[in-house]
Amino acid sequence: MLFAATHPERTGALVLVNPSARVRRADGYPEELSDDVIDKILSRSSEEWGTGWGIRRLAPGMRDDARFVRWAARAERLNLNPVNRAWRLRNIYDADVRHALGTIRVPTLVAYRAGYQGAAQARYVAEHIAGSKCVELMGNDWLFFAGETKPMLDAIEEFVTGGVAVRDDDRVLATVMFTDVVGSTEQLVEKGDHRWQELLDSHNTVVRHEIERFRGSEINTMGDAFVATFDGPGRAIRCAGAVRDALQGFSIRVRIGLHTGEIERRGDDIGGIAVHIAQRIQALAKPGEVLASSTVKDLVAGSGIMFTDRGTHALKGVPDEWRVFTAET
Repeated sequence: MLFAATHPERTGALVLVNPSARVRRADGYPEELSDDVIDKILSRSSEEWGTGWGIRRLAPGMRDDARFVRWAARAERLNLNPVNRAWRLRNIYDADVRHALGTIRVPTLVAYRAGYQGAAQARYVAEHIAGSKCVELMGNDWLFFAGETKPMLDAIEEFVTGGVAVRDDDRVLATVMFTDVVGSTEQLVEKGDHRWQELLDSHNTVVRHEIERFRGSEINTMGDAFVATFDGPGRAIRCAGAVRDALQGFSIRVRIGLHTGEIERRGDDIGGIAVHIAQRIQALAKPGEVLASSTVKDLVAGSGIMFTDRGTHALKGVPDEWRVFTAET
């Protein structure tokens, strides 16, 4: 807000999401926090910083998402050390830019979530910036990337560009990973139902842990096989290697196939030629091998991941021949 007021010639437009011109209590200012409340917040932050404390306050809709909270806790620890946290947070609560609102002359959008505790402050900002556009959205999360983000992103896009592009949200680029346990039927016969089920449970726990650790998405599981997607091929390769290595401790060998391509999202499932290619590549893999398509290899060039050429193969039901590579992290 200060930049837009001071440098309008360098500001094309101003987008404010859940904004406040001031947080601390003041005469004529809505929903303010008292000095006592702010002191309690600062005291609690010093005790709980690095545990996801900020997310629990600012994104209440994500409190029960254990994966998100773990990410937020790590982000807090990486963001500020205890010394910097103390003075930076206090400066936030001491800031006051009400005097600048009336001098802002650039096109301004104020978007806020109606259930957010500072919604009245956002409306105050909009009322005091001449000609601003104010958009009220559903939800109670302060962080713009928490909760339902599409309505907010659509409002911002429409304001900045003049319209909302029509998208095919059912097709995305992803790296698909197929895993399969080698010799599962033979192991079932050898070990018996009870022991094999214990091993299978351990297998499932390991695979799910590694998929989550490398920020993948489990699509489905079929007995002793998993299908997962990743938004980056490097993480998919490292996940595959971690799965293989971790399962060796249980005397379980897997073969894993990877391919990057456009997939169709069908509810909780996926489809498309890229899925079939990944499955066919997995079927070519040897026990304990992570096998990737040339597409995956090309996308991670320079990453330090090593590849060994396994030749060109015809994949059943897939046009053309495909070169595949063993991947080692």
